[in-house]
Amino acid sequence: MKPSSRAFLKELLETPSPSGFETRGQQLWIDYVKPFADQVTVDSYGNAFATINPEGSPKILFSGHMDEIGMMVSFISEEGFLYFKGIGGIDQALVRGQRVTIHSSSGPIPGVTGLLAIHLQEPEDRKKVPHLHEMYIDIGASSRKEAEKLVHIGDAITYTAGFVELAGGRFAARGCDNRIGAWAAAEAFCLVAKNRKNLKASVVAVSTIQEENGLYGASMAGYSIHPDVALVVDVTHATDIPNCSKPQHGDVRLGKGPVLSVGSTNHPIVNELLRSVAKSKKIALQVETNPRWTGTDADAIFCQKGGIPTVSIGVPNRYMHSPVEMIHFSDLQETAELLAAFALAMKKKEQLKLPLNCE
Repeated sequence: MKPSSRAFLKELLETPSPSGFETRGQQLWIDYVKPFADQVTVDSYGNAFATINPEGSPKILFSGHMDEIGMMVSFISEEGFLYFKGIGGIDQALVRGQRVTIHSSSGPIPGVTGLLAIHLQEPEDRKKVPHLHEMYIDIGASSRKEAEKLVHIGDAITYTAGFVELAGGRFAARGCDNRIGAWAAAEAFCLVAKNRKNLKASVVAVSTIQEENGLYGASMAGYSIHPDVALVVDVTHATDIPNCSKPQHGDVRLGKGPVLSVGSTNHPIVNELLRSVAKSKKIALQVETNPRWTGTDADAIFCQKGGIPTVSIGVPNRYMHSPVEMIHFSDLQETAELLAAFALAMKKKEQLKLPLNCE
């Protein structure tokens, strides 16, 4: 991975962007792709689009969502403790004893999620996970009045966990789900731009908002752009850890390449083309089965306006929805290269339809 690409990845991962509060991350994404784009636009809710060769055909969409899980201040007690609601799929078991940042209009405010020391817990309570509304954040304030000088109801909250490089070509960070998908869409777009003399298609990269809340941004983007084909990048579960059942969840490993999703949402012709392109570029692929849905933005895009040929491409991720999500650099880089190679291999006005005979 190039130093500039790695620097962009690190900055993106360390920029808080919980669902509904993606503006800072979206601006970084826009600034990165803008020098390579023929046009850059945003819609009313903050989905960010970059286009190259707008008159080309077919129109190909690279999509990744910017938002991450988080929390939101919902109540401040008389004693100055903050209570909160979850943004997206919060794992309640991970909340206690964490450092957090409240993103206030006055700037970032540090805090910790409080917990009753194990010495003070009843034996039966030690095995229980409190509900979110039973937990609280301590910012050091002594009263509601003091706390309200710093934070407000509705402020977003994220874990305070930064980017760290690990052994074996891996890194960990909060919010890999799915700023690594937004990174891949941007990086693939830039790779295409650098080879635009060979490009027949139009390529639109989008960084969507509010996937964690309900695939909302992707629904907007799929409807407004209505591409001929969509490649959606999200994380998928790496199952190469001791306590994960491969018969139940499949065999997906870090460092073994991007993961093609098969079934339901995923268009078989697009999958065939992706396999062909990967083979020609010597990119190893893994496969996961999704017979009903993918759980990604692909589910919102593929059914827009009569159907859009779509495939969800996964980047293996250990410890999803935790502050220490783990990714392999090579899986991420090869995902971007796969998207770019797919777009550059597309023939002019190529149609992606199943071979059915209506005569």
